[in-house]
Amino acid sequence: MKFIQFTLFTVFALMNMTSCLDSEKTAALNRRSLRADSLLAHLRFSSSNGYMFGHHDATLYGRERVNGEERSWTFTEGRCDVKDVCGDYPAIISFDLGHIEIGDSLSLDFVPFDMIRKEMVAHYRRGGIVTASWHLNNPLSGGSSWIENDTVALSSKESTVASILEGGSNHNKFQVWLSRLADFLNSVKTEDGEKIPILFRPWHEHTGNWFWWGASHCTPEQYVDLWKMTRKALDQSGADHLIYAYSPGMECGGDSAIYLERYPGNDLVDLLGVDAYEYLDEGMSLEDGNARYAENLNTILSMLTAVGQKHDKPVAVTEMGFEGIPYERWWTEVADSILSKHPVAYGLVWRNVKGDVTHHYAPYPGHSSVPDFIEFYNLERTLFLKDICKK
Repeated sequence: MKFIQFTLFTVFALMNMTSCLDSEKTAALNRRSLRADSLLAHLRFSSSNGYMFGHHDATLYGRERVNGEERSWTFTEGRCDVKDVCGDYPAIISFDLGHIEIGDSLSLDFVPFDMIRKEMVAHYRRGGIVTASWHLNNPLSGGSSWIENDTVALSSKESTVASILEGGSNHNKFQVWLSRLADFLNSVKTEDGEKIPILFRPWHEHTGNWFWWGASHCTPEQYVDLWKMTRKALDQSGADHLIYAYSPGMECGGDSAIYLERYPGNDLVDLLGVDAYEYLDEGMSLEDGNARYAENLNTILSMLTAVGQKHDKPVAVTEMGFEGIPYERWWTEVADSILSKHPVAYGLVWRNVKGDVTHHYAPYPGHSSVPDFIEFYNLERTLFLKDICKK
């Protein structure tokens, strides 16, 4: 274990000892709770000690951990594939809120929202950081976030984004959806009524075209208006415990103009991220795939570091990974070799789906990458839960 003593409250104290904030920062502070501001301070300073490791849905299910049908799970509280491997939780756990908008009791991954709320609070109580994405349905067609095969949305004269902006045919409907999202986020509280800080990551991977808010499905102006409308609704709901992350995909490359083309503005964004996955083209070797991924992500993170410094924002790899982890040394020779070169707050890998042979992004007991992951865990610069909690 690495003895990095770095609590959210310590960081907040450090931040308050720095020089006077400019008017924009002061305005942002006034919209955030004390604990949300403490989280942002932690994200700003954490890269000076290394980078935090995150995993999506880490304590909700795992490769071998859930029994029963999808819609009637049994659940072992606190169990986690990563913890089973290295004896520690990820510093950051991500959760998804898809289907909260339609009033369902289960998320799009069939997880009860009551369970998600409980695990968010539990990880905060452990001393960890919680982040949330939102793969919401398509309000125009009734389909999912993914638009490639959505014939109703694709054939409509009115794009989905246009339909939910002010004056659109689904604007009022979407306001109800935002209200349901706000109600859930505002309900994530400890037993004494304290709303826990959450890093919220809406409208992600918009530089691609697979989501209905993607680049070819709305204009830059419409995307910015969508972000502003979302932020306004959450602010008005009293959700002052949120930190907002902007996270395009790898399509931006090393071009800051593409990365920032749909940027909502410094006053509406707190962290700059990128979603970056490794994959192999047909016939491509692991060696070539690793090299391509490293080259592309290093280029993006060099650009992102410069943009973050210019806009005074922490940066992170908000989603990453290699499905199935087919390369046994991926953790030290690929992930760490990239992340350690840049001042990123964290890198977060995607989920481990129960019983799925290939759809997992973190190791589980028996996986071939376990020895390398333990080596990765023991590096001084990789920060897990024990490393960010004061003993």
